[in-house]
Amino acid sequence: MSSYDNSKEEILIKAITCIKYGPPEVLQLKEVEKPIPKNNEVLVKIHATAVTASDCVIRGFNMPGNPSFPKKQIMELMMRIFLGFSKPRNPIIGLVFSGVVESVGNDVEIFNKGDQVYGFTGNSRGTYAEYKCVCAKEIEQGELVLKPKNISHKEAAAIVYGGALAMHFMQDGDIQDGKKVLIYGASGAIGTTAVQLAKQLGAEVTAVCSSTNRELVKSLGADKVIDYTKEDSLNQLELYDFILDAVGKNKSSKLKSQCETALSNSGKYVSVDDGFLKIHPQYLIKLNELIEAGHVKAVIDRNYPLEEIVEAHKYVDQGHKKGNVVITV
Repeated sequence: MSSYDNSKEEILIKAITCIKYGPPEVLQLKEVEKPIPKNNEVLVKIHATAVTASDCVIRGFNMPGNPSFPKKQIMELMMRIFLGFSKPRNPIIGLVFSGVVESVGNDVEIFNKGDQVYGFTGNSRGTYAEYKCVCAKEIEQGELVLKPKNISHKEAAAIVYGGALAMHFMQDGDIQDGKKVLIYGASGAIGTTAVQLAKQLGAEVTAVCSSTNRELVKSLGADKVIDYTKEDSLNQLELYDFILDAVGKNKSSKLKSQCETALSNSGKYVSVDDGFLKIHPQYLIKLNELIEAGHVKAVIDRNYPLEEIVEAHKYVDQGHKKGNVVITV
């Protein structure tokens, strides 16, 4: 009698692997072994993910922020130690996802098979694939929650990155009724959510973007729009109680430099490149409440299948996407 056990047969799934740091072409579609959840893990069948700015930073090893020596070199060394020296230690990158729970480990009590969920993987990454295991620690940190019923998997994968980051960077802004808030880069993944959050908190919101995105940010609640490409944009600045640089320190302009000083006496300026994101357990819970109430919506620019992720990365690398670029798995 054969001792071969069919239950242990290797099952292969599709995934995008990053073979080394570099341009979008370093991403390759491969077959990898389907992950098997441990007792403290949930296995999620991924329906959608997204190409985030952070994914592009990891893929290309493009450190954001100050290029001065030795600060940037030290940061690059730390990044290599954290991610991997010549290529990502986990070759499957990707930070966000939405999907359905396929199986639940014996020690996990929060989720059930068939639950529709979405999340932000943080350090483990791995969402450029058909399946992803999420451990109990990640669940406790708020990186996996039930998906709101009033949005699709594509919308959930789109909103989670900008939603989590916007909440993280705006939490110290003391934003309330009548406060003046400026969002620089208001048409991107973080900016589109930040405009909606600030408006929901009662702020008077000024959005900075190009003229082509004027109607988009107005539809999200922006009271005023400044086109950073116009020569008179500097003259349109006021004094603000809170300014969020939602594009990061690698992009600069005369207007952006001037924004850093356009603050009220107690005003605060924050850049998305300041510090590291740590997902708070309440971020996605609060985001769910806002989505379900219709106060926050996802903005999707383009949708690509998993097989065309190289083209998706090329598009995001251009730096002009509106909201989010979603990948259907």
